[in-house]
Amino acid sequence: MATFGELLAASLERVKAVAQDNIVQAVSLGRTDRERLLKNGWLTPIIRGWYILGHPEGQGETTQWYASYWQFVRCYLAERFGTNYCLSPESSLDFFLDQNNVPKQLMVVALSGGTTKVDLPHDTSLLAWKGDVPQAREVIQGIQVMPLANALCRVSPTFFNHAPASAEIALRLATPAAIARYVIDGGHSVVAGRMIGAYRFLGDEAAAETIAMGFKVKGERIREANPFTIAQPLLGCKPFRPRSPYAARIEALWQQMREPVIATFPKAPGLPSEPSRYLAQVEERYRFDAYHSLSIEGYQVNYDLIERIRNGEWNPDESATDHDQRNAMAAKGYHAAFKAVCFSIEAIFEKTEPGSVIERDLSKWYQALFTPSVQAELVRASDLAGFRNNQVFIRGAAHVPPPKEALVDAMEALLNCLKNEAEASVRAVLGHFIFVYIHPYMDGNGRIGRFIMNAMLASGGYRWTVIRSDKTRRDRYMNTLDIASSQHDISAFAQFIVEEMAVDWESAK
Repeated sequence: MATFGELLAASLERVKAVAQDNIVQAVSLGRTDRERLLKNGWLTPIIRGWYILGHPEGQGETTQWYASYWQFVRCYLAERFGTNYCLSPESSLDFFLDQNNVPKQLMVVALSGGTTKVDLPHDTSLLAWKGDVPQAREVIQGIQVMPLANALCRVSPTFFNHAPASAEIALRLATPAAIARYVIDGGHSVVAGRMIGAYRFLGDEAAAETIAMGFKVKGERIREANPFTIAQPLLGCKPFRPRSPYAARIEALWQQMREPVIATFPKAPGLPSEPSRYLAQVEERYRFDAYHSLSIEGYQVNYDLIERIRNGEWNPDESATDHDQRNAMAAKGYHAAFKAVCFSIEAIFEKTEPGSVIERDLSKWYQALFTPSVQAELVRASDLAGFRNNQVFIRGAAHVPPPKEALVDAMEALLNCLKNEAEASVRAVLGHFIFVYIHPYMDGNGRIGRFIMNAMLASGGYRWTVIRSDKTRRDRYMNTLDIASSQHDISAFAQFIVEEMAVDWESAK
């Protein structure tokens, strides 16, 4: 008689044979296999008749759903509508600009069926309705979307109000000639006036005239109307095509978020008159900073371990508590990285431009953070070379970081923003936020992000700030970061940093 393990393995082999990526339909499974795999956590229900095939440890986690979202959408839409569907103009634009992002609600236009809302895991949904599916469609990752120019012309004018960054990036990425062909061939004079007004607002007169010329030739007058309500373009009043939508998104987020940060923060004290005294105060806060920063990331460390590592007294051969290598190597690496950050702050105090210091020293911080783990053979040395090589997902967060192919452009955009920013508070808050938004490394992003924050706080003379790790503060920290990532609202995160900055750590000794 077969053992339980043999039966489970056989069921897994059969389900893998019929799964599309990691998405499985109930109709392709035998009842016994389905019940066995469900009972043991290998299948996670999405909606009735659809499952995610994955390890039981990931069941119930947002990570599993976000990692599987677009595979499910591709399979579900193909099964339900065949090729007779298209993402709505708004959802098409979102998909063009950030294919990793999991929207709260995906909108789909189909040739058949009525209006249907499908509730999906973790407060996401899919809304489909019967409507005009354009003949011109593109297939990206197996999903049918409207071409970029067509989607821009078909979105509601309110899109330019509630999503100005997305609208601006899409306009800069689109080909004006394609927009011109769409509005001229379709006789969409009102839309043409909106597109012309939008391009003039962005300072791209050539694009505006490309669209206007066709109507002038036809002898038709166009009433131009700027659909944007913001005072000025987020990416500047000049025509250019972004290197990538991800780089443009970061530059637009920076401009969109800087004023709320400035309004929230107290005025910068300025570089300290006694740098050595400032650095001595930073050193005094080291054990609190290390304990809380490591605890936020799930490491189990205590003040005694931190102090023994700092003083060179850590000895795994003599102390049983030092056998927990993962925690000890994290603490040892944190101390080395902390010292490297202090050297960087010294350079800033010597009037080196703060953004340039980050650009020069960032990889040194990262290598210091993980060198002990490499030496203990817990991490491969090659993992410290460059940025991550795989997709990452943030547990419990709606935001999905950019794909590995976008990291070079995204990080270049962040560093340029840091170097061009005059306000230390903005460099600190947005430097931290956008770094973890990009998540360029497989591990250590939170710790490095907090180091960037503190180096940039120092560049304005603000105090070294410790983010506390008790559940209430950690939850608020993670939630405000996620709000900034998914809703593009930085206010709550900036306020949180101000509150943590005001904590009196002298009384906590």
